[in-house]
Amino acid sequence: MVDHGLRFAHDGSTEVGVLLSHGFTGSPVSMRPWADRLVEEGFSVRLPLLPGHGTTWQEMNRTTWQQWYGELESAFTELTERCSTVFAFGLSMGGALCLRLAEEHGDRVAGLVLVNPSVLTVRRAAKLVPLLSRVLPSVAPISDDIAKPGVSEDAYRRTPLRALASLAKLWETVRRDLPRVDQPVLLLRSAVDHVVEPQNAAAVLAGISSRDVAEVVLDNSYHVATLDHDAPVIFDRSVEFVRRVRAERGR
Repeated sequence: MVDHGLRFAHDGSTEVGVLLSHGFTGSPVSMRPWADRLVEEGFSVRLPLLPGHGTTWQEMNRTTWQQWYGELESAFTELTERCSTVFAFGLSMGGALCLRLAEEHGDRVAGLVLVNPSVLTVRRAAKLVPLLSRVLPSVAPISDDIAKPGVSEDAYRRTPLRALASLAKLWETVRRDLPRVDQPVLLLRSAVDHVVEPQNAAAVLAGISSRDVAEVVLDNSYHVATLDHDAPVIFDRSVEFVRRVRAERGR
């Protein structure tokens, strides 16, 4: 087992590997309990730290979605070289990055588990981000959206606008190619989410071509549901999903 700083990797089964992606301005902190549960199940796990994250928001402003995706894709490639079946799990922006993996790598991605995935925003102010990002480095964040008291995801205390403008380009790219996603999908969304609007889950479910799709509503969690009251539901359902899909692929 390797744990250098925030990054996490575990070599378990050569049959099942799971790649996890954290969200925008966050870090592997938001996904670590999930990773630990997957390790307990015997799976190989990769939880990378995306470029510009886990340092400062100023550094994140110097990165782009292509770099975030490149880091995730590198970890995915490493898992595929070790494991015969690889799944991708993502939270928020991590869900968008995992969708991009599925769009680009086809059935090499065995299935997706998406928690409050983000692929768009309906906030009017978002239209101003490309212009504002040229003159304004950052704005106040929307972070630690967690119903459970005393829990933090350790996200940045500012939202870097140039990085946010790049995120919008990722969303556009992912939405365009959603019909290419035909892998099994388990989508879990919070009934109350102050960060990602419900239109996001609706857009994903309407856009993908997958026939094996399940949607689960989390009634007791906010956006960072992987650290919230419903975390055990997410963990249990994801393990069940992996085992079922793995068994069906083996027939």
